[in-house]
Order: sequence, then C-alpha cells, then structure tokens
Amino acid sequence: MNQRIWALLASSFKTILLPGLTVTIPLTIISFSLALIIATITAIVQVKKINILKQLARFYIWIIRGTPLLVQLFVVFYGLPSLGIILDPFPAAVIVFSINEGAYAAEIIRAAIEAVDKGQTEAGVCLGLSYVQTMRYIVLPQAFKIAFPSLSNSLIAMVKDTSLAANITVCEMFMKTQQIVARTYEALALYLLVGFIYLIFCTVLTKLQSWGEKKLSKAY
Repeated sequence: MNQRIWALLASSFKTILLPGLTVTIPLTIISFSLALIIATITAIVQVKKINILKQLARFYIWIIRGTPLLVQLFVVFYGLPSLGIILDPFPAAVIVFSINEGAYAAEIIRAAIEAVDKGQTEAGVCLGLSYVQTMRYIVLPQAFKIAFPSLSNSLIAMVKDTSLAANITVCEMFMKTQQIVARTYEALALYLLVGFIYLIFCTVLTKLQSWGEKKLSKAY
C-alpha cells in the first residue's frame, strides 16, 4: 500500500470505529437482550406444552428461521409504511434483530431446559413452589448455564449481522465505511479495515465467552 492509502486508513479508523461503538454495539446489546426475553417465553411455552400457544410458538419459529434476515428488515422498514406503520431505522432494526434472534435462541433455550434433569422440577414441586417459581429459581438458572456457549456464539454472530442494518439506512460502521468508499474509491483497503474492526469486537466477545464459561463451570 502506498502512503496515501495508509494515511486514509489512519484517518478513517476513528471515523468507522465511532459508529461501531455508538450504534453497532448498542444495537447488538439491545436487540440481543430483547431476543433473550422473547426466546425464554417461547421456549417455556413449548416445554409447558400448552397446545394453542405451542403451535403459535412453532409457527413463529418456522417463519423467522425460514426467511432471510435481510428480507425481514425490508418488510418491516420498507413494507410496513404501506400499512401506515412508519418506523425510524434504528428501532426497526432492533425489532427485526430481536424477533429474528429470538426464534433461534428459543430453540437453544428449549433444548437446554429439556436437558435439565426432570427431578429438578419434581423437587421444586415437593418444596411447594409453583411452576413459575420452579422455572425461575431452579430450572432456568441451570438451563442458561447449559445454553451459555451457544447463546454466546449467537451474540457474536449478531455483531456481524448488524452490518445488514446499513440496507435500511442505519448509520452503523459498515454504512459509514460505504460512505467513505463512495468518496475515496478505495474499496479494498476500507472494507478490510471495517472487517478488522468487526474482528476486534468479535475477538473481545470470544474472550469474554471463554471467561464466562470457566466461571460457570466452576460454579456448576
């Protein structure tokens, strides 16, 4: 690379990193937090086997897992205005990422709940706990320990998936990179740079995942 490109990369690093810290990371954290709530409720509904609710949960998972995330973004942001529902880019992205990730995480949590020894539930009943209390205090804590590695992988994947939000005009770091590319025509160097920043974010999360797994392993 010549001196001009190195200078461009140096000046663009902060410009790209800033929306990564102020948009990409918040978008990921908010969406994933909401997704965990959706996933937990959906998983419990399936495990409890309430027929109508279970069928609705399976239908939701079927639809979301069977359609591309990008299509879902376009339906919500570009399609809903035809019904009079207009959303700003960031809230639209949060809604779509939460619903999308919720479907995948629901299956992870459901499998984790089913992996917990059924004797734990019976023990809760013997102690006089309600079903909700048994799930909250006994089953779910153990299930989340089991699901932690898979959920962590999903979180890392979501960091990268947020780049799709650029397609609905969310000014996260990939869109900021596209704007710089349009101005400088240095696509290769700048896309490698944003890829490197994504790599940094994901590496940090991977290290946190390893640390969390060790802590949970000792606690368990």
